[in-house]
Order: sequence, then structure tokens, then C-alpha cells
Amino acid sequence: MSKVMRRTPARKAGMKTVGNGRKAWEFVRIAIATLLAAGFAILFLMPIILTISNSFMSSSEISANYGSVFAVNENGGKVYIAEKVNLKFIPDMVSFSQYITVLLKSPDYLLKFWNSVILVGPIVIFQLTVAALAAYGFARYSGKIRSIIFFSYVILMLMPYQVTLVPNFLVAQWLDTVDTYWSIWLPGIFSPFAVYLLTKFMKRIPTSVIEAAQIDGAGEWQIFRRICLPLCKGALCSAAILVFIDYWNMVEQPLILLSDSSTHPLSVFLSKINAAEVGLAFAVATIYMVPSLLVFLYGEEYLVDGITYQGGIKG
Repeated sequence: MSKVMRRTPARKAGMKTVGNGRKAWEFVRIAIATLLAAGFAILFLMPIILTISNSFMSSSEISANYGSVFAVNENGGKVYIAEKVNLKFIPDMVSFSQYITVLLKSPDYLLKFWNSVILVGPIVIFQLTVAALAAYGFARYSGKIRSIIFFSYVILMLMPYQVTLVPNFLVAQWLDTVDTYWSIWLPGIFSPFAVYLLTKFMKRIPTSVIEAAQIDGAGEWQIFRRICLPLCKGALCSAAILVFIDYWNMVEQPLILLSDSSTHPLSVFLSKINAAEVGLAFAVATIYMVPSLLVFLYGEEYLVDGITYQGGIKG
């Protein structure tokens, strides 16, 4: 008994040493992971920071720093870059001339910006409306016809937009909607992505909740409006953010379906800014990023909640 008692402090000391070693290794592991995450964050944020900071530079300063990148020869071709590019995060002198030109002197940029809003706003609103109604039907009812239709939605969602661009153009010609906003709105409103996302979300709502509502005398519309929609708030916000960012950056659809350049969104117009307007390109790009950043920052909590919480009742 005495031997056991004498060994106990040594054993405790050994266990304490092992515990300290594990804590030290855990601290090192967390520190390495944090440094790696910080490094990747800096790499991802660097283009955004450069765009914003360079938008406050004068044209002469931009040419001095990046002139070799945007230089062209006499035939209009690009010049081989022999000099090092000077990446500057802080301008020598802050200049608002680019923003004054974009916001006050040249109405083309604001016109294209509002074209983007006009094109994307109805798509987000009505796609979520159609998707919520369709997802409720897919989640509440089952059968072969339902399975075939939902499988078709999944196949269409897996196809890139470039594959369905020609059929969309032919349908738009048949409906006589080419060169109108309807040629962009209709395919966007009935896009299958939000339907798939909300269906998977609604199917995980416990049937006991819906059965309790039916016992209380609730109809299908009341179940949809008072139970499904509140429980799917995170999924709706997630779908809204993803749909907005997707269509806010669209390029192919307006180029093919809208021949009039005055109806093109700012995403198309940005690619047409020539080398003589590089400073304006930075300013326009900064303005163009603001709505996407605001939508993401405002809905970040809902986006994470919609991805991690897959329907049902929270405990």
C-alpha cells in the first residue's frame, strides 16, 4: 500500500507533463492553422484592396506604376512586359477625379449600373417566389411524375449556362423577346438552382410539425406561409445571396440576347473599357463591387445558417 502511495505523485507528475505537451502541440497546431488562414485571406483580399486603393490614384500615377501592363503598340497589340510592375497600396496623392468622372461627368457608367439593378432585381425576387412554391410542392408530395420533374430540375442545374444558351436564344426568338429585358428575366426567374436548394431544405422539416398544423385546421397555404417559409428563412437568404451574385456578374446572357449596348449591364461594359481609361476602370470596378459586398456582409449570418442548418426545428 505504501509503495502505491509513493508512486502516485510521480505518476501524477508524468500525466501532468503529458497534458502540458498536448496543450503545447495544440497551441502550435492552432497557430499554424491561423497563419495559413491569414495568408490565404491576404491573397484573396489583395485584388480587392488594390482595386480600391488604385481607384484613388491619378491617371499619371497609374500609368507610372502599371504602364507596362496596359501599354499597346502601334497596331493596337499588347507590348511585352520588360519592366517590373510597381504594386502600390497607398497612393502618393489621393485623387477623386475618377469618381467625379464616373458619377457626375459621364452618365454612361451610372446608366449601366442601373441596367444591372433592373436586370438582377426582378430575377432575385421572382426566382425565390417561384422556387419557394415549387419546392413546397416537391417536398410535400411524392410520386413518379414528381420524381421525373425534380430529376429534370437537377439535370438542368448541373448543366452550365453556356450549354443552354442557344436553346434560350431560340425560345426567346420564338417568344419575340430578343433585345428586351424579358429574354434575361424569364430564364433567370425559372432557374432550377433555388428550387433544388429549397426543396432539400423543406424536406427536412419534421412531418410532426406539419401534422400538428393540420390537426389545428391549417390549410396548405397556411402551412406554407406560417410554417415552411419561417423555417426556411436561412435557405431563402442563402439562395437570394447566391442568385444575386451569380446574375450580378453575368456577361454571356446580355451579349447574346441584348444587341443594343444601351441595355447592357455594367458587367459587360467593364470589359470594354480601353487602356486609356484604366483609372476609370478601377473606379467603376470599385462601385460595382459595393452591392455584392453589402449583400454578402448583411446576409453572412443567414448564409452560414442556411448552409449549416438543413431545415427542421432548432433545439
